[in-house]
Amino acid sequence: MTSRWRRSVGELALRGRQRGECERAQEALGRVTSCFQQLAVSLGSSADGSFLRDEMDETRHLAQRICRGLSRRLLRLLSDCGPAPSIVEDRQVSERMWVLFLSALEHFLSDLRKAYDLIGRFPLRQRNDRRSLVNTGCMDGVVAVAARVASVQAPWLTMEEEQSPDLTNHIAELEAMLSEMQLRVPVAFWSVEATQLAGAECGGLEGLEGLQEGEDSLEELMEGEGGSRRPACCCLTCV
Repeated sequence: MTSRWRRSVGELALRGRQRGECERAQEALGRVTSCFQQLAVSLGSSADGSFLRDEMDETRHLAQRICRGLSRRLLRLLSDCGPAPSIVEDRQVSERMWVLFLSALEHFLSDLRKAYDLIGRFPLRQRNDRRSLVNTGCMDGVVAVAARVASVQAPWLTMEEEQSPDLTNHIAELEAMLSEMQLRVPVAFWSVEATQLAGAECGGLEGLEGLQEGEDSLEELMEGEGGSRRPACCCLTCV
């Protein structure tokens, strides 16, 4: 009985550590893919060049390594769940991470496809190719984004250095990863409950409490002069 109890406690502790790794990796993935999206915006503009494209390659390679490790660990967490109440609760947490990860993969794939299209339109293979770039008047910002990428760390990157594919194969690999994950763990998105209030991830609970305790409600803030309704984006900007 005692040995079984110790084994159960040890398994829970191990799952807790693995879940913590996945949570940190998911946060890192969000930061890296956000930086990639910001870099991709400069493709085809006056800020485009070899430095930008090298930084984009390094950024997507980092995101790729995080995706590979996170996919394996989440699959392991969701496949090792048992009927015990503590394990069921742990599975619910893992399923929420699973849904967030799939959503992040879909957004990242969309950004990769857009980058692939823009790189094809602006190849920059020769010096004369720069004449086709759009003069947006914006030349800086890439270095700052690259610095944010360099500061991102995931728990297992030092142990799992793998060869990164080119952009075409990268897109194909992520598409295959997404399909495999959906087949191996068929978690319905609608069955996963959120643990935060709507909008809490944008301004935190303090911002929501301030909005609820203020004199004007969200509906009142959206009301313009003469009873007309302002767009939601204007309301959020004002807040």
